[in-house]
Formats: sequence, structure tokens, C-alpha cells
Amino acid sequence: MTERDSFLVPDWPAPPTVQSLVTTRRGGVSRPPYDGFNLGLHVGDDPAAVSANRARLRRYVPAEPFWLEQVHGIEVALAGAGGGVPVRADASVTREAGVICTIMTADCLPVLFCDDEGTVVAAAHAGWRSLAAGVLEATLAAMAVKPGRVMAWLGPAIGPAAFEIGDEVRVAFLAFEPGAQGAFASHGVEGKWLADIFMLARRRLILAGVGQERIYGGGICTVSESGRFYSDRREAVTGRFASMVWLNTQGTQGHVALS
Repeated sequence: MTERDSFLVPDWPAPPTVQSLVTTRRGGVSRPPYDGFNLGLHVGDDPAAVSANRARLRRYVPAEPFWLEQVHGIEVALAGAGGGVPVRADASVTREAGVICTIMTADCLPVLFCDDEGTVVAAAHAGWRSLAAGVLEATLAAMAVKPGRVMAWLGPAIGPAAFEIGDEVRVAFLAFEPGAQGAFASHGVEGKWLADIFMLARRRLILAGVGQERIYGGGICTVSESGRFYSDRREAVTGRFASMVWLNTQGTQGHVALS
């Protein structure tokens, strides 16, 4: 296994000042059921193993990531130097070079943002609750640029063939936008549906003013890719991978170079 196997580099036309990186479960030292590159300290893994994994991650990023205590809300934190007590929020934004906006997930949707000029970046934790409540809209507002000048990348999340939900979830989204009904398919069981969280996120972003052609990613299913990503739905007790975006301190390279 090469170092590249441990990471996913987002495929989006971010400007040269923007870098982004997503970890996987490959590599690292965590033991089952967290094997191996678990970055979450809150899931029951050995803290020493998580610390070792985070130390390994630091070899590929310019600073300690700005970790959050994610609570399925819509609070957006102003990211600063990482390493302190995690801020209670579900998104972060920064205009400061070398500060890493970071989201940890294991089925929820991570969304990365940047503006066309490469002067501001953000990351949002879009599980269904925070997505329905407006975390993407809150993140765009915190970026303080016109949504038409923003691009977004949708990271790995539970796919539409695996995301079984109840009526209350469908009702929550349709109450905001009746046109979102296309994101739900019949499960064959009364009161149950299959939801496409990628489609739901795209629709929310478009309604907020982000052009459809400016939304990238989506389609990588954490549930089906068991060897690559953690999944709460698949494993119940599991680790967390991280999706990160930051402004490059040199401003000369668009993405991380992995050996």
C-alpha cells in the first residue's frame, strides 16, 4: 500500500491557493473495529492509537487540523490554530492561510467550499439533521462572498441505495422544498424511504445561489466501500475519517502532493 492509498484528493477546479484532502480508513494503527486510520477521539478507540494516527496525518498537512465537536446543528465556527479544545459546531470557515477546516464523518456528508479567488474556505458536516436545518446555507453566509462565486465539493457519504429513512426525514426536507421529492425512492415498506443525500445537498446549494455546474463530487458511498471508509450504518461501532480544506501558505500548489 502506498501513501496515496490512504488519502483521497478531491477532484474540483479549486484555485491554486486552495488545498484539500480526505483521509480513508487505510493505514494507521487503530485495531478493530476502528482499523486502521481512525481520527475520532470520541468513538471509544484507544486514545494513544488516535494520537498516533493524527500525528501521521500531520506529516501531510501544514498544521494541526481545526477539530470540531460536531452536534448535528448549523453553528459555523471561525477556524483558527488547531490543537485546543474542539469548538462545538458543525462547520468552520477561515480566510487565514494554513488553518485547516476539518470535518469528521462515517456516513454523514462532508462538504468543502472555496471562493473563486481562493481567499476563503469552509467545511460543513451535513448529516440529514444539519442539512435539513440549513448548515450549508449558514456556511455560505459565514463565507461572506456571493454564492455565485463559490464552488463546493461533496465528499464520501452514505449512498442512495443504503440510506434508509423514515417519513419524518422526508417530511422535513419537503416542508422546505416540495421539489426535493425526487431525492426519495420507495423502500417497499410503509413509512420507509431511500434518500439521496447528495441530491438533497445539491438542491440546497443551488437554491442558495451556488451554480449547479459549480458543485463537484458526490457519489462515493461509505456503506458500500467497506475497505476504504468508515460507516456507522454498516458497522455501528466504527472510526471516523476526515475531510479537510485550507488556504496554502505558499499559494503555488492546488493540492497535496502524495508519494
